[in-house]
Amino acid sequence: MRTPTVFKRKRLGLTDYRKRYRLVKSDIPRLVVRPSGKGGTVQLVRFDPSGDRVLKTVTPSNLVKEGLSLKRNNTSVFYLMGFSMGKYAVSAGIDQAILDTGRHVLSKGGKITATIKGFVDAGGNLPHDESILPDDGRIQGKHLKSKKAQTAVKEGIKKLEEKA
Repeated sequence: MRTPTVFKRKRLGLTDYRKRYRLVKSDIPRLVVRPSGKGGTVQLVRFDPSGDRVLKTVTPSNLVKEGLSLKRNNTSVFYLMGFSMGKYAVSAGIDQAILDTGRHVLSKGGKITATIKGFVDAGGNLPHDESILPDDGRIQGKHLKSKKAQTAVKEGIKKLEEKA
């Protein structure tokens, strides 16, 4: 008896195809958030039968190119990436998005939820529960010891608001 073939990405635990199918069949653009050890990526993706179409990608490097001098892997940076993506979505006429975290798990007040808060604060529409979002003090870097880092976060938010 032959065993059924299992997709490689499912076998390696990289893709949850049931979750992906539910997200794709909704026909709503996905806000894809992928944190990593060196920063992360936030993408706005629309499904296409020939392959997903990435509408925009924001990384910490993009924020540095816009003149923001921040560390690459903290809650404030993820908020700014979400904010930048939200401004893009509003200007592109995308009225709603749904969150795609892949195999990552949401944690209250974490990086992924900071991205949600940034996207919503920029005017984007994303279904979420308010109780999971980080507080404003954490977003503004008040938990950081360095006053320089706190100032950089405030300047980053101001620059992105002015740009839009």
